[in-house]
Amino acid sequence: MKKKILLSASLFHLLNDAATVTVPMILPLLYSQQFIIKKYYQIGILSNLALFVTFFFQIIVAVISDKVEYRVMLLLSYAGICLCLAFLTLSSSFAFLLLVFLTMRVFNSFYHPIGVAWVSKTHPSQGIDFAMGIQSGSGNVGVFIAFILSGYLAQHFNWRIPLLAWAASSFLLGSISFLLVRNISSREKDVVKLDFSSWMKTLKRIRIYIPGFAFGGACWGITIYYAPSLLHHKFLVPMGETGLYLGFWIGLGTVIPYFFGFLSQKFGRFKVSLFSVISATLFLFFLGTASLIAIAATSLIFYGAFLFLIYPSFQSFVGNDVPARNQAVAFSLSANVQMLTGAAVALIAGFLSDKFGINSPFLFLAGLGIITSIFYILYRPPENLA
Repeated sequence: MKKKILLSASLFHLLNDAATVTVPMILPLLYSQQFIIKKYYQIGILSNLALFVTFFFQIIVAVISDKVEYRVMLLLSYAGICLCLAFLTLSSSFAFLLLVFLTMRVFNSFYHPIGVAWVSKTHPSQGIDFAMGIQSGSGNVGVFIAFILSGYLAQHFNWRIPLLAWAASSFLLGSISFLLVRNISSREKDVVKLDFSSWMKTLKRIRIYIPGFAFGGACWGITIYYAPSLLHHKFLVPMGETGLYLGFWIGLGTVIPYFFGFLSQKFGRFKVSLFSVISATLFLFFLGTASLIAIAATSLIFYGAFLFLIYPSFQSFVGNDVPARNQAVAFSLSANVQMLTGAAVALIAGFLSDKFGINSPFLFLAGLGIITSIFYILYRPPENLA
């Protein structure tokens, strides 16, 4: 049963994260054609509102998670994602594109509060590092496929084809994920009624991990929405090759989380987390100051390698520190910290890009990384969590 749950959650994570990056991959093409997207701040508005919608609905999903079966929410989520991807191809105005994309982000809000929590509950103690690495890496596999596929299809056909291709792929993957758990109940015997105090107590318990989640959310938001434009517009990289570079970025980020359990046992979870934050910050600085595509591409790839160790490490901290009955709330809160930070910096990045250039968001990220690194250098976690 545990294997089926982990595989189902991994496929769910794969299709969910792939859908979220398929749309940003077509934005540089629309900007270049001056069709729908005509300024970088529009990308900022699109990403900001999308992340805020995800933030709001992740709270709702966490609240109802004990009342509705996981398999039912899984079915609703992937069906909505598929339909929205298809409807996006009908866009001819920014308003319509924004409306459909925000609707899709509602359905993208299901995985992180319920999928991660169910994996955590079914893989306690020592097994959690392995399980978190697997499910986190699987989400990155989806992003890898979406980058490569979207870049190639957008370059050789048009911006609508990647959306239709991933709509069909999401339906297939979602159906397999659903069938794996169709006979497994996620209901618990003792359902804890969530109230405001539950959220506040859980937030207090995970407060020390918030800077890590915030930095990870900022990195994800800016990279997904602005790295394609950085490569395509500053370095004049064709969309197919842009997808390839971003595929390498997420590729290392896909492979490395699978080693998180081993690295955690060998060096300690806290040391791995701190080293990852510092290293990601360093390569963000190189990326933001690069004048040659070779330097930019190399920095982007190594930045990804360290960034994607941050997510499973902090998720494991939360999974080990929070009681099972509050984990849906804990993972919803941690995901929402990522969403809020990503939303704020993505909006800021749009105006920074119009004012100072498309590389400026990555220097801004490097500054946030320095602050986060200093925080965790000063912090010493309890021995049982480090």
